[in-house]
Amino acid sequence: MGFSYLKVGLGAVVIVAAAGYGIIRSGYVAQYVDQSQNRVVEHTPYSISADAQALHDKLRIADLHNDVLLWGRNISQESSIGHSDLPRFKKGNVGVQIFTSVTKSPRGQNYKKNSAEAFDNITLLGWLQSWPSSALNKLSERALLQAQRLYDLEQKHPDEITVVHNREELEAVLTARAQGSKIIAGVLGTEGGHALDGDIKNVDRLYEGGLRLMGLQHFFDNKLGGSLHGQSKAGLTNFGKDVVRLMEKREMIVDVAHSSPAVVEDVLAMATRPIVVSHTGVQGICDTPRNLTDDQVRTISAKGGLIGIGFWDAAACDISPKGVAASIDYAVSIAGIDHVALGSDFDGSVTTAFDTSEYAVLTQELLKRGFTEKQIAAVMGENIIRFLLENLPQGQSEEETLASSN
Repeated sequence: MGFSYLKVGLGAVVIVAAAGYGIIRSGYVAQYVDQSQNRVVEHTPYSISADAQALHDKLRIADLHNDVLLWGRNISQESSIGHSDLPRFKKGNVGVQIFTSVTKSPRGQNYKKNSAEAFDNITLLGWLQSWPSSALNKLSERALLQAQRLYDLEQKHPDEITVVHNREELEAVLTARAQGSKIIAGVLGTEGGHALDGDIKNVDRLYEGGLRLMGLQHFFDNKLGGSLHGQSKAGLTNFGKDVVRLMEKREMIVDVAHSSPAVVEDVLAMATRPIVVSHTGVQGICDTPRNLTDDQVRTISAKGGLIGIGFWDAAACDISPKGVAASIDYAVSIAGIDHVALGSDFDGSVTTAFDTSEYAVLTQELLKRGFTEKQIAAVMGENIIRFLLENLPQGQSEEETLASSN
């Protein structure tokens, strides 16, 4: 997730402001920002072979990272904006999707060095979307507001998507899909432990709100530790260590996608459960500061972790389907086939060469690279499904889980 709209879009906001306050908050400007930030490179329809399509139709597609809940878009209807919505998920045969909330993004955001004190882009976006004052003022409320959007979608379309909180609920969705349903399992997470507002009690509050994954950092240092893109590059703080311990107690998944190398090292040293890097690339094929080194890939995978390969330029360098497949291939050569997955970052303020409806083109490119059907199935979804079935809480209610672990 990266924002540049305050660089390219602020002028448009000011121009529209001249036309009146009501127009600004009517949704038009928020839609403009969404459209400008979440783009698909214009292309002719991809030609998919019969063999590739037949294989793709048999797969259980799963993705570790999608930010569509941030934008306020009606994702029950197919749109020409962004990368994902229910109709496009179905066209792409997506069965399991992790939806993450984004709660803060510094102005001038970049991959090298950001200040936590910089003007926050999300505050402006929330204002443009007419968020309630509680969400404008508290990051935890922003996470819960975005999570509620998925619950609202589930309530309106219960046969198309369901929010899963535990292994039992995920198994039920997988069984339904095996019987012909196209229902999607949605898992909730958040991008950055600043969503806790510095209060460890909010781990349980977010858990009760349905979240089962949390990235420790985003683009700036927070009270848990240093960001990969922050100023300090520090490791876990004592507060961060306490949060990781509590997350493990609650069987929440720890994500280090934007964490400093020191934080990753500290987490691996103390973790008793495998972690994920939900959306990233590998420096061995795309040498940018956003991506993992080969040694990091080996260490994370050796401890049972899962690495989600992203589809945007800083992650893959070559964002074509062929380029993304090359990144996956390289990651598999280092981590092994069981530890590499999709980490699209769709609708995360990125430009991609395909959207969720076009996943079959990636299946085709993996076939071209000599992947077996079993290997393709692993990368395209089975690794995520296995990881969730092993690491989500057991099939009990949130109240029972919290009571049993206090």
